[in-house]
Amino acid sequence: MEKNNSNKPDPYQALRYREFNVFLILRFAMVFAWAMQFIVIEWEVYSITKNPLSLGIIGLMEVIPAVSMALFAGHIVDQREKKGLLVKCILGFSVISFGLFLVTWPRVVSGLSSDVILYSIYILVFLGGLVRAFLGPTIFSLLSLIIPKKAYPNAATWSSTVWQIGAVLGPAVAGFSINWIGVHWSMCLVFGFSVLSLIALSQISKKPIINPKIGESIKDSLTEGLTFVFRNQIVLGALSLDMIAVLFGGAVALLPVFAQDILKVGSEGFGILRAAPAVGSFITMLVSAYVPLYKNAGKKLLTAIFIFGLSIILFGFSTYFWLSVFALFLSGLADGISVVIRQTILQLKTPDHMRGRVGAVNSIFVGSSNELGAFESGATAKLMGTVTSVIFGGSVTLLTVLGFGLISPTFRNLDLQKDMDDHHNME
Repeated sequence: MEKNNSNKPDPYQALRYREFNVFLILRFAMVFAWAMQFIVIEWEVYSITKNPLSLGIIGLMEVIPAVSMALFAGHIVDQREKKGLLVKCILGFSVISFGLFLVTWPRVVSGLSSDVILYSIYILVFLGGLVRAFLGPTIFSLLSLIIPKKAYPNAATWSSTVWQIGAVLGPAVAGFSINWIGVHWSMCLVFGFSVLSLIALSQISKKPIINPKIGESIKDSLTEGLTFVFRNQIVLGALSLDMIAVLFGGAVALLPVFAQDILKVGSEGFGILRAAPAVGSFITMLVSAYVPLYKNAGKKLLTAIFIFGLSIILFGFSTYFWLSVFALFLSGLADGISVVIRQTILQLKTPDHMRGRVGAVNSIFVGSSNELGAFESGATAKLMGTVTSVIFGGSVTLLTVLGFGLISPTFRNLDLQKDMDDHHNME
């Protein structure tokens, strides 16, 4: 009887570790701050330029350093103590947030031209891309040092859930705070949350460096990391699918255009639109804590991304505010499934000593594709028109999923149940 109970999934398994709960507070504060900052800056830049391409440039300014430095960052993360490195990342983000606080303060920039303000924002966003190159792999690596392997899938679910809570509240608070207290004081709130994340991090102890190859050359280190990812069909497939979906199906970069010029719902409507997909993802992740997604994971991931593409097409066609909100909400439900399955694959399939490098490749494929997708959306909106570009992106996502499902039976038939059983047997 006791054996059967022990084999039942425990939805709160990871939450029974104190440092993991502190980690969740830290993760929430950083995601909230970063999501809110990006939305505030999007609004400010489009208000200055009234040009959708300028929204794409924001993404490009962040993706260039994030991609170019990611592999080097992964090497550094695997060679260094994770807590100390994360402190440096958060301090870097705090300095950037304070800079954006100053550059959006009317009393400070009253004598500056719009171009100077705009370029200052772009420079700070570029520096933020450098920080992101290190932040993602560091957090991914630290998570695995806080909890035992048997709790990885459950921890991935809760970590992703908290990520979505921050992604829900950040844009929503940004939309309302822009209207209530203005762009400048909204950036002050962002800075405050970055300080909160530092306070939370102080409650986590230093962790040992697991990598047995300390001092390994950068060339050998990066070669090993890239070889692992590109030879592992499951890891590569999960990263590639999500990258395509975010790159071509991400309509969120154009939401300021929809809010201001198409749906005409103002900053509060913009906040609702921006939060809708994250609300959907949040609900999915709460459910997934009780209903694990690792059985038939391949089919579930392909189906989720297909639904994501359909919802983006629906959003592109919609001219009604609440239908647009529903379409984005549906995209979030599907994306939530994708995120949980992908994070579970990475946590289960990645060796401990390579987590920084694999996390860096993940940031290139998925994290940076958000910014590259923003540039793609802005550029195609300029060329095709806003609505056409969104429909085009959703269509590319559908075709990619159908093609991948046909040519990769190994991924289509992926089931993570065996990996879960193996980890439980090791404990």
